[in-house]
Order: sequence, then C-alpha cells, then structure tokens
Amino acid sequence: MRITHCGHSAVLAETDGARILIDPGNLGDRWHGMTGLDAVLITHQHPDHLDPDAVPRLLAVNRAATVLVEPSIADLVAAGKLPSLGASVRPLVPDDQAVVGDVLITAVGGQHAIIHRDIPRIGNVGYILRSEGQPTFFHPGDALDTTPAGVDVLAVPAYGPWAAMKETIDFVRTVGALEGFLIHDELLSDRGRSLVFNRINEMTDTRLIDLRGGITHEF
Repeated sequence: MRITHCGHSAVLAETDGARILIDPGNLGDRWHGMTGLDAVLITHQHPDHLDPDAVPRLLAVNRAATVLVEPSIADLVAAGKLPSLGASVRPLVPDDQAVVGDVLITAVGGQHAIIHRDIPRIGNVGYILRSEGQPTFFHPGDALDTTPAGVDVLAVPAYGPWAAMKETIDFVRTVGALEGFLIHDELLSDRGRSLVFNRINEMTDTRLIDLRGGITHEF
C-alpha cells in the first residue's frame, strides 16, 4: 500500500486496484487538482477535514469517485448547509462497509473527541482499509477512543484542541500497529512536530515514518 500525506489529515492511499483520498481539508492543498480517484472518504464535517470550497472542485474532476461520509455530512448537504458532494455520496455508519476496487472499507467509531464539555459533540467515523496482500491501514479522524485490532499502519493525530500527549501515546500503544505516521499536524510548529514524533517513537512499539512534505511511502 502506497501512502502519501497530503497535508494535515489528508491522506492518499493507493493499492493496485484503488486510489483513495481521505479528509481533503482546508489546512493543506497537496490534494488540489488530484485526478484518477476511485473514492473520497470524509471522517467528519469540520473544514480542516472537508474543505467546503475546494472539495466540490475536486469531485468535479473525479466524477467516477465514490464519496463515503460520516452520516451527518449527508444531512448537512441535504439541508443546504454544505455544498453538493455529487450524486455518489453514501453515508457510512459505524460498522458499515463498502468495497472500492480491491479495498474493503470499514467505518468505526461514531463521535468526535470531546473538545470541551460546553461544545456539542459531532459525528466522526474512522476508516479501516483492508486489501488482500496489503497492510491494514487505519485513519481515525478526530477521535482516539476506537482502537481496532489487526492494524498494520496507523495515521496518528499529532495535535488537536481535543487531545493530549498522554492520550495519544496510549492510543498508539493500544492499537499496536507496526508502523505509522503523523496527521492532524498543521497546528504545530516544526519543533512541536518533532517533539510528538520522537515521544511516540520512544514510548511505543509503533515505528513512525516521517511523511511530511507530501512524501509517498510504500508500507
């Protein structure tokens, strides 16, 4: 499986039979103009995971792509609170599955991590990507409370207003992936990224790969 970090939480995962983009948000632009996509997956409605201005343009040049979204996103589109995401939008509830090319996609979780008790929680689904002969990849979106078994490659949220280092380390330890890389990192300075990267490598058995800058790595 070839994985490219496209900025913040945007990740491109490629197998021999599928090209899948996850969380094209407004804190990164390496996914702008991307073509040849088989699917676009969106974990939740926040604009750093779903850029309401640029995503419709992305889908206009990827008309054959399946669009899988956390269910409340489809409701917001229907209510006119988000722009149309095309006719192929499919809400994916936790434990529901979809097949794209040679990849089985499973939605997990259900709720965004708590930012503050006074801020209402919204929906969030993480996505597990499985393909025969390929490592299993998990993108959690903005939540650390779902830790599926059998994950080989983990996208690790580096920082958010809803997380703390101790929770992130425990999340990585519990998932127990062999390898991983940082996402959700655009709110950090370079020193902050290095601190998180080094702590996770020192304190867990998961080996982090540095994919910052749009690097593609074959896991």
